[in-house]
Amino acid sequence: MKQKNQILFIHGGMTFKSHKDYLDFLKNRPISIDKKIKWHDVYLENALKDNFQIIKPRMPLSDNAKYNEWKIYFERYFDQLKNNIILIGQSLGGIFLAKYLSENIFPKKIISVFLVCPPFDNTLSEEDLVGGFKLQSDLSLIEKNCKNINLLFSQDDDCVPVNHSEKYRNKLKNPNIIVYKSKNGHFKVFKFPEIVKMIKNDFKKFKRK
Repeated sequence: MKQKNQILFIHGGMTFKSHKDYLDFLKNRPISIDKKIKWHDVYLENALKDNFQIIKPRMPLSDNAKYNEWKIYFERYFDQLKNNIILIGQSLGGIFLAKYLSENIFPKKIISVFLVCPPFDNTLSEEDLVGGFKLQSDLSLIEKNCKNINLLFSQDDDCVPVNHSEKYRNKLKNPNIIVYKSKNGHFKVFKFPEIVKMIKNDFKKFKRK
């Protein structure tokens, strides 16, 4: 059986300053019975399944996330991970990976890290970034964990302002930052061929070493 490299994907979520704010959100959040199709679901699986095993933990209480709880659950997967892994985090999952990799030595060798529309701090247009997700001032350990750091933003993102890309740039030595003209706001797209191409290219470069 063909041995596949792993991709670990950490999804997004929300945080709230108080339990009251969370309850107000539940009472007023728009709901829909339509199925939401996201790029990191069927599309990503179909595009990469020949060479990759995609691991997608369901992080605890994603609508009222706490960093320490996510950290505990994240680390439970370590025994099942292999070297030469690719990490992807979207939105809150992106800053989660940034925080974790800036504070801890990851136990496996990482080929590349993709942070998709990750907030940098609490200067968001419509949401609060709390729950322990605040980054430390020194992010240098991220690039010690992995030299290939990719940050992807969209100019029309209505959740994470595009200027957060520059905040990451100021804290990292050599990040690959890409700003797209439009990814339907907060990367609400069905397909994301650009990230698939980058993952495949990184994998090819790794295999040639």
